[in-house]
Parts: sequence; structure tokens; C-alpha cells
Amino acid sequence: MSERVVCASGVELLMDFLEGVLPDDLRSDIATHVAGCERCTAFVASYRETPRILREATLATFPPDLEQSLLAFLRERRR
Repeated sequence: MSERVVCASGVELLMDFLEGVLPDDLRSDIATHVAGCERCTAFVASYRETPRILREATLATFPPDLEQSLLAFLRERRR
């Protein structure tokens, strides 16, 4: 059955696959495809890393003068 899953159709189902809400046969098909597809394996790995990357990025702090300069720039652009 794994022949019915290709990269394009697998990407459409990726969130459901990662959340474990797909029917067992489809989940198995996608898992089989991902295991044999270097591109999809990398995609899944990066998808799973996204929350950690975002958490780390939000912990970054700017020096006060840079923060004020950036805020002023953004306010000006918003007008």
C-alpha cells in the first residue's frame, strides 16, 4: 500500500501524521515512505525541530539601544 504515498501527498498529511491521528494503514504507509525517502526524513526532522527553534529564538535579547531603535523603525514603517 505504500505506493500510494509520494512526497506530495505525504506533505499534505504531515501534520496529521505527526499528531498520530491518521488511520493505522495510512500512518503506516507514510512512515514507510518517510523511512525510505531522504528528503521526507529531513523534512519531518526539521518540522519536529521548529517549536524548539522558535522557543530559543524568543529567548534572545537585544541590547537596549538596539531594541529601541528597532521598535522606532517598526513604528515608523507601520504608519
